[in-house]
Amino acid sequence: MRKTLTALVAAAMTLSAAPVMAELVVPNLSYRTGPYAANGIPYADGFNDYFTLLNERDGGIGGEIVKSPECETAYNTEKGVECYESTKGEGALVYNPLSTGITYQLIPKMAADGIPLYTPGYGRTSAANGKVFKWVFNYPANYWDGASVAVKYLMDQNGGSLEGKKIALVYHNSAYGKEPIRTLDELSKKHGFTLATLPVDHPGQEQKSQWLQIRREKPDYVIMYGWGVMNQVAIQEAVNIRFPMENFIGIWWSGSENDVESAGDKATGYKALSFHGTGMDYPVYADMKKYVVDTGKASGAGDQVGTMLYSRGMYAAIIISEAIRKAQEIAGKSAVNAAEVRDGFENLDLTEARLQELGLPDFSQPIKASCENHGGPGAARVFQWDAATKNWNAASEWITSDKEVLDPLIAEDSAAYAKEAGIEEGCK
Repeated sequence: MRKTLTALVAAAMTLSAAPVMAELVVPNLSYRTGPYAANGIPYADGFNDYFTLLNERDGGIGGEIVKSPECETAYNTEKGVECYESTKGEGALVYNPLSTGITYQLIPKMAADGIPLYTPGYGRTSAANGKVFKWVFNYPANYWDGASVAVKYLMDQNGGSLEGKKIALVYHNSAYGKEPIRTLDELSKKHGFTLATLPVDHPGQEQKSQWLQIRREKPDYVIMYGWGVMNQVAIQEAVNIRFPMENFIGIWWSGSENDVESAGDKATGYKALSFHGTGMDYPVYADMKKYVVDTGKASGAGDQVGTMLYSRGMYAAIIISEAIRKAQEIAGKSAVNAAEVRDGFENLDLTEARLQELGLPDFSQPIKASCENHGGPGAARVFQWDAATKNWNAASEWITSDKEVLDPLIAEDSAAYAKEAGIEEGCK
């Protein structure tokens, strides 16, 4: 009896002396229901699966397991805020809400709560100014970058000039869709093209009048800022009026397999921007198959791996994981908190060499963040859809946005926000 008691005491002392492993909590504010579910599902799967890969293959990040509790927003701003409030107390290190509307509501909340917000390719564009938006990061590119890259690409297609050309912007009538209008206005003044803006109301199934106007006014090019079913309908309407697909270019949220497949062969030639690569030709996917898909641990059915939106969700998880690694390096410990992860984001130095180590050579542009620059390089590639092979093929090299136009707009908008919110501009 005495020996048993002694053994129990010794075991208890051993357990109490053992280090307590902390989880790195990265909530996934997803939407697998509602009118945007077809796009939200592959993104959420890519996001979850990359963290699962790190846990299964590497034992997490720096020896700490990543936990990614999922909360359904249905792409609804009110539900998104509720998800934030219900999960932030779990030790959340960073949020990636995949919604511009939710992002606008969370910016002041997260600054007050001291939790970083990561919004790659969406959200408030002027958050690229880290001297005002100290807790928000939107690298590698934002909506204004996308508008500029599209115009630069079209200029290249026209011998360096868009003088006298007509461009129509078909956009989701929301905070997201309205983001590029000011930029395109400024670019039209600089380059001499005419801009027409055509809003499409949520969810985007009614677009007859917009495309009749396009048929009547005959713009040389159409740029689209759409999401979900709006993209499918727009591409089909373009087919119906025989608008040349090669002259139709979408922002990165208007360039997934879901957007083009319903139009069949007639969608061939449609173009879209992306700030990352797509397809299975990256070494990381061999590990994804071995450790996640083949073991039955994939977030979904495993049939979305390598698609455009799966790749984008994975990209977001990659950047978050690299920011956490940098935070661990700076803090000198593995169990980092949200404030330390913010510092990791601000000091991120993602090189091409590191991308190769991650099994993602030339997958994206390198990022070197700083207090002043939370927006990254602002570069994207143009991809073109081939319905026969069901592939997005690169149609350009990396194109960097026009900082001469964008930087003053970012400075102006962020200064206005700082004044309104009573924020003193400067480094943290």
